[in-house]
This record gives sequence, C-alpha cells and structure tokens, in this order.
Amino acid sequence: MTYKDVYAEWKSNPEAFWMKAAEAIDWTKAPSKALSELGNDMFEWFADGETNTCYNCVDRHVEAGRGDQAAIIYDSPVTDTKQTITFAELQRDVAAFAGALKAKGIEKGDRVIIYMPMIPQTAVAMLACARLGAIHSVVFGGFAAHELAVRIDDAKPKAIIAASCGIEPGRVVEYKPLLDGAIDLAEHKPEFTVTYQRPQVQASLVEGRDYDWDSVQEGSEPTGCTPVEGNHPAYILYTSGTTGAPKGVVRHTGGHLVALNWTMKNIYNVNPGEVFWAASDVGWVVGHSYIVYGPLIHGNTTVLFEGKPIGTPDASTFWRIISEYDVKSFFTAPTAFRAVKRDDPKVELMKGHDISGLRAIYLAGERADPDTIEWAQRVTGKPIYDHWWQTETGWTIAGMPAGIEELPVKIGSPSVPMPGYDVQILDEAGHPMKAGELGAIAVKLPLPPGTLPTLWNAEDRFRKSYLQQFPGYYETGDAGMIDEDGYLYIMARTDDVINVAGHRLSTGAMEEVLAGHPDVAECAVVGVADSFKGQLPMGFVCLTTGVNRDHSEIAAECVKRVRDQIGPVAAFKLCTVVDRLPKTRSGKILRRTMASIADGQEFKMPATIDDPAILDEISDAVKTLGYPKA
Repeated sequence: MTYKDVYAEWKSNPEAFWMKAAEAIDWTKAPSKALSELGNDMFEWFADGETNTCYNCVDRHVEAGRGDQAAIIYDSPVTDTKQTITFAELQRDVAAFAGALKAKGIEKGDRVIIYMPMIPQTAVAMLACARLGAIHSVVFGGFAAHELAVRIDDAKPKAIIAASCGIEPGRVVEYKPLLDGAIDLAEHKPEFTVTYQRPQVQASLVEGRDYDWDSVQEGSEPTGCTPVEGNHPAYILYTSGTTGAPKGVVRHTGGHLVALNWTMKNIYNVNPGEVFWAASDVGWVVGHSYIVYGPLIHGNTTVLFEGKPIGTPDASTFWRIISEYDVKSFFTAPTAFRAVKRDDPKVELMKGHDISGLRAIYLAGERADPDTIEWAQRVTGKPIYDHWWQTETGWTIAGMPAGIEELPVKIGSPSVPMPGYDVQILDEAGHPMKAGELGAIAVKLPLPPGTLPTLWNAEDRFRKSYLQQFPGYYETGDAGMIDEDGYLYIMARTDDVINVAGHRLSTGAMEEVLAGHPDVAECAVVGVADSFKGQLPMGFVCLTTGVNRDHSEIAAECVKRVRDQIGPVAAFKLCTVVDRLPKTRSGKILRRTMASIADGQEFKMPATIDDPAILDEISDAVKTLGYPKA
C-alpha cells in the first residue's frame, strides 16, 4: 500500500484502522472499541481495554523466546562505561525494583517523580512504575530546586526516585542537594525517596525518609505486572507553558502502546530485533517515546547514550555509535548536527566508522534549516527526514512514512501528515486557507491515540490552551502552510510570525536564508518592537569553527542575503555575530527570551535553559545594535 492508500484507509474508517493497529499489543482484556467520545471535544482511546505497559515492553519478549536479545545498550563516554542489558536481565531488574516500591506502598494510581540522568536505572525506574500501574513523572536531572518543587506540588508524588549526580562534560552535577531543596520548598512532601548512588558522588541520605537503591530492594520480592485500564495514565510529563507555569501532559496507557508500536515500522522503518537510537534525554518526550517505550514495545534494541554530540570526546561520537552497534535508524535534533558541522565541517572524524547499515536519519525538536539537512545528506549519503511533533502529541504529526513508502524529500518540509492527524491551515477566524497560504496549523479533533487527552488536574487549562481558539480543532501553536502536494511547512511558532509594516513574515524563512551563508553554523531571528513598522526582525548568527573574518562584514553579508532572497519588505537590517545561542537542554533556541531582552522587557528565566550566562552575552550583543530602545 502507498502512503495515500494508508492515509485514506484511516480517514475512511478511523475506528477500524486503530482497532487493527491495537492487535499488535498484548491485552489482558481486549478493548471493545477504539474511540470513546466524552463530549465537549474530549476523547479517550481503548478506554475499556486492560493491559500493562511494562509487560508489553519487557515480559512478552522474554516469553516469546527473545530474552537473550539486547534490550538496552548503555554507552556513556562521560564515564567510559558500556553495558548491554538483555530483555531477560531487564525483566529481572524491573521486577525486583518494582517489588521494592510495592513493599514501600506504591500501587496503581500513585505518582512517582523520577529525577535521574541518562543511566539504565532511569529506564528501570520508569518501567517499574509502569509495572505497578503507578504514574511516573520524569523531571530532567539537574533541574533547579524551585522548578522541581513546582512539579512536586502539582503531581503530589508518594515517592521520588533520584540519582546522586549527573555527569556533564567537565563537571559533575550533584542532584541530591537540589532534590532536598525542592522537598523543603514544596508544600507536598513525598513519603520516601530512593537514590541510586553513582560512583562519582555518594549522596547523604535523610534517615527515615531516604533509601539507597540497593538497600531498598533487600528482602523484597520481585513482582508481576498490574493490569490497568486503557485510559489509565501511564505518565505525566511537564512542558513549559506561556505563563511560566508548567503544564502536566497526560499520556493514557492504551493509546500510548498502540501508537508508538505503529510508528516504529511505519515511520522509523525498523523491524523487531534491530537497533534504534534516539540521541535525546529521558527528561524530554523524545526520551519517553523513543529511548524507552517505543523501541521496547516493538522489540527493538534501544541505545541509551550519556554524552554529547561533540566534546565527549569529539565530533566523531555519532558515527562511532552508529558503526559500533549497527544502528539502523537514528533520531536527533538539528542543533546536534549543527554542532558537529561547526566542529568538523568536512567530517574528517567519520573516517574509520562504517555507517553503511544506517537506513535514515530523523530530525525533530526544532526547525531543521535546509543548510543543515543538505550538509547531513552530503556527508552521510543517507536520507535525512525532518519530522514534526510536540510533547503534547507524543509522536509524529507530520513526517516521512518511510516504512510504508519513501516519498520525495522536500527540504524545508517535515513531509506529510500521519494517519490520525487531519491537519488544516486556518486563518485568524478559523476558516481553512488555500494551498500555499500562511496560517495557524490546527488538527481536526479527535487527536489520534497516544496524544494528550487532557492536562493533569487542569481540564480548564487544557481547553484554554489547545481547544478554545479554534472550536473543533487542536491548536498546535505553530504557523505554516500546506503545498499543492499535501506537504506541510512549519514556518514558526504562531507568535514568531512577525508583522512588519502590515506584512506577515516568517522568522523561520529568514533563518533559512542566514543559515545558507557559508560562514554561518547556526542562527536565530526574532521580532523586536519598532515604533514605525510595528516590528523588525533581528538576526543572531554563530560562525563555523575556524572562520576568522571581520564580524561586521559577515553581518553585512547576512543582511544583504535576506534583502536579496526575501526582499526589502522584510526590513532586515539588524544582525550581529554571537559566540553561541541560548538554548534549552534539549537544544531548542530560546527565541522568545531573546526577543524580550532586545525589547527591554522583564522575563522569567526559562527553567530548561542550558547555561543562563549566555543571556548576558545576548544582552551585550543587542546593545551593539542599539537595543533596547529607550
């Protein structure tokens, strides 16, 4: 079947399509139907079925005779550690830790916060919660105490599972003092904590409240899997809201299993037993969906990587891991490739690493600029597939259905909507727009299985955030267009479409032009206030390693490129060279914060920022452009 056949099959009978997909999941009680309508644009999937996430990720593969297959490959250049864990070993470890949590009173429906780095024990903790029907909420290890406290008060966990530290290039981040500080700040207090003591740091434990990972398991019995309803929350994952308050995205069990299993072959084109690698972190949605759950549900071997694309030890790391473990499908963020390109533009460090087994590279998490995609295509000789989704959706809205049909790649587009997503471009009044017209991207309800049914204890906020703007649709918050062939283009966040003297312009389109400059490794464009034109674009460019030219010359060339390729209507004249851009730990550029600095507005320090000191550098850079205006 072609992509169009599969998409048409879904659209003509969504119920039958998803019930067929659900047959690949092991249920203790099969669902009688796929979709349940709750009224007022609220929906649930496979609600009356019963299953268990951990059973589908681990036990069923052991029972099928594949216990000796590698489930997790742990590769940690920051600690010089490599470890392969089979499905049988994973079952043993998860059942033991789940038994320890059960002995401490954790049961179905309890919340457990997990505050850990990229180590196998993190996956074990997540799967142990799923085994018991407990609802986990993973918080990125090293998050500030205040931000962790906010999540403790929202989720109200019975327990918190942590590690003693995380390892960053050149430094060790102690987690336990941050956790202790968060518990002190939070109004809700967990009944107990469990800390995995890493060799680098031995954390001090509070007697009567804190337990050691190993000692807590002594004397407890391994436990089996607790069946839960299809609409039972598997986890809560917090994403930053526009107000600064975190939004707890809920993921229901049944739809999560069905959707992720479907994606592994149809989108990522891997077969059970093959190695899949998502170079992300378990603190993010990519880590939930495609480091832990998706690959294991489907019976793939997943790579758990504790390191960076550069600096651990150098820009050869991606190629080494792909070669060493025969990775078939690789998923990372565009910013990772920009870092590799900046350090090793001619990929001389790829020599000696055989990546011939790799089928394709998938990019997501931020806009993939054409220059980075073209470079990656050229140096790897592999298809580079941009694809687009969100924390809220949990899996691809638009992408390349490589396991169904390899469609032509259109650089600048994440390709086509996946089955389950009826994607529309709407004007401000909610009317559908024509092909090629820029508007708000929305998805006609219901959203498919695996997407958020609501926010944790915040249904009103869920409606206001996603359903209120366009009744009958999920508002993505992104702006873009669909071309004559049905390919989607994500131009910017809705609030990144700037209005210059009445012209609606995409900052993303300007970034594509800047990224095409031969000396530019990375860039960002933001809209700043202007008393005459309403808004003006301001560009920030980072240079490729080794470029030693006058910065003002490069900035002038960048201005000329935008004027030549987009036109004088863009009014692009503000451009400066910076050493680096402020980003989240997942690699997203903090454009809104940069715009606030340029406009002289107060802003809340983003909880996910990788290095707050960069904001001072941005402030200095905008001053050279005469901003903020008095």
